[in-house]
Amino acid sequence: MTGTGGGYWRRLVRRLTTDVSELDADDLSRKAVEIGAVRACDCKSGQEVTVLGRLRTVELCPRDAAATLEAELYDGTEGVTLVWLGRRRIAGIEPGRTIKARGRIAVRDGRKVLYNPYYELQTAS
Repeated sequence: MTGTGGGYWRRLVRRLTTDVSELDADDLSRKAVEIGAVRACDCKSGQEVTVLGRLRTVELCPRDAAATLEAELYDGTEGVTLVWLGRRRIAGIEPGRTIKARGRIAVRDGRKVLYNPYYELQTAS
């Protein structure tokens, strides 16, 4: 059997035997690298980054006077919390949606956070 044939069978067996969530995570991570985004696991505090991933959760967090909209973006390696200050709702920001976000990484309570990130809604592909 040729080297390419062995690779084909190895990939086929992996796709048939691997958990769907793991395959999805690999796909998200691959897409992020293709567009030039930084993987969340490689982001450092204070770094200006572009991340691409799927929103897992979106929630309104009322805090005293100012509400915040928080969303967890998962890129296949790690989660990043996106926080929009003073916003109660943003059209298109909903669980399951794939977005590209850009901003400066901060760390809050041990989690990576982007405050008021620039974002682009991605089309389903």
